[in-house]
Amino acid sequence: MPHPSDPPVDDPPEEALKSLDQRLGTAEAAQARKMSGDTHAAMAQGYRFVGEVVGGVLGGVGLGWLLDHYAHTQPWGMIGGLLIGSGVSIFTAMTTAARTSRLELERQAPAPSVPDDEDED
Repeated sequence: MPHPSDPPVDDPPEEALKSLDQRLGTAEAAQARKMSGDTHAAMAQGYRFVGEVVGGVLGGVGLGWLLDHYAHTQPWGMIGGLLIGSGVSIFTAMTTAARTSRLELERQAPAPSVPDDEDED
């Protein structure tokens, strides 16, 4: 069963192509409206958050591995590095989330209240 917006089958190829271009333009315009600047900023913040968490853990494991390799302390350096890297990642994530939340609250803060004009007797 054809879709209601599909061109009739007996249209010449030029008409079908023109109809397809028109529908494509409409779909692209609708998609452009959905992706606002706030959406891109939120995605960037999310990717930064993931990078900080993964980087902290991998950095800690890497430093722990180096300690194990040169100090011959297997597996304690890697275990310690994993724990320290995880802790640093959690701290960084919490700090970033708090800062982002604070900035968003400041951005959406209500307007300052207007003093009442009523006389208090």
